[in-house]
Amino acid sequence: PLPFVFCFSLPWQCFRALCCKGPPPPRPEYDLVCIGLSGSGKTSLLSQLCSESAENIVSTTGFSIKAVPFQNAILNVKELGGADNIRKYWSRYYQGSQGVIFVLDSASSEDDLETARNELHSALQHPQLCTLPFLILANHQDKPAARSVQEV
Repeated sequence: PLPFVFCFSLPWQCFRALCCKGPPPPRPEYDLVCIGLSGSGKTSLLSQLCSESAENIVSTTGFSIKAVPFQNAILNVKELGGADNIRKYWSRYYQGSQGVIFVLDSASSEDDLETARNELHSALQHPQLCTLPFLILANHQDKPAARSVQEV
């Protein structure tokens, strides 16, 4: 049974107040691109943000798209695979992006860190990305070989 509610205003106003709130206002959506070398942690990051299980995560081949819900917005994140043979195609997926997440493995080898630096500089100079906000995430800070933000 429904609880009994006293309304001291007009019955129609009472009904509207209880039953006609309508759907919540739509949250704005933002399209982001997430890039970084293979193994940097892009998929794990997005899985964690989407409250998905971290088990059985495999490297992204090609790309994947995840909608990351926040209280006031939804981020539609296009994650691009970071393997050598895929990075040359990244720029084909930049169109329409409103921001960039660049993930790097802060515990990677010097060679991989140099490759990541080159890819980051290339993205920063790309005409479709150069005016967009960038988030550079130094991932794997929990590993013993992790570099500090200053070292990265």
